[in-house]
Amino acid sequence: MAYRFIDQYQKEFDLRWLLKRMGIFQNAYYNYLKHTKAKYQAEKTKVYREIKDIYHEVGSFLGYRSMRIFLARKQIFLCKSAVHKYMNKELQLHCICRRKRPEYKKGCAHNIYPNLLNQNFQVQNANQVWCTDFTYIFLSNGSMRYNCTIIDLFDRSVVTSETGKWITNDLAIKTLRV
Repeated sequence: MAYRFIDQYQKEFDLRWLLKRMGIFQNAYYNYLKHTKAKYQAEKTKVYREIKDIYHEVGSFLGYRSMRIFLARKQIFLCKSAVHKYMNKELQLHCICRRKRPEYKKGCAHNIYPNLLNQNFQVQNANQVWCTDFTYIFLSNGSMRYNCTIIDLFDRSVVTSETGKWITNDLAIKTLRV
């Protein structure tokens, strides 16, 4: 009770004068202050541990906005600026962002062909109907590659697959010719 009184009135009165009037030694008062900060530090350490666990569990790509949502699911409610400070400045955990594609290379205009299947994907023999699809592949250095794969609709087996730097009709034609 006396310590809270000293905290409240130390700006109006001299701290040493208050301690002397209350009969409290300086080291006792400073130990009280350390104890109040110890509780705060223990909670902060718990939050640090949770942030590190979530960050490494999810795969090191979360930013502070997403981290705040994950912490709220664990009943830890912090503001955006606190999570940002804890992650980026104090724990040095940064979001891994994919780089934007620097340029776009326009390919030739393609022809639109009529739909001969009309959603009928049931095929009676092999090599009657082929289907193609493009897949985006993100590399560890931040760049992107495109994979064009042709499958046979009879048994869903891969006929051929080709990877290129650009997603153009030239890649599809190159895959078809292989």
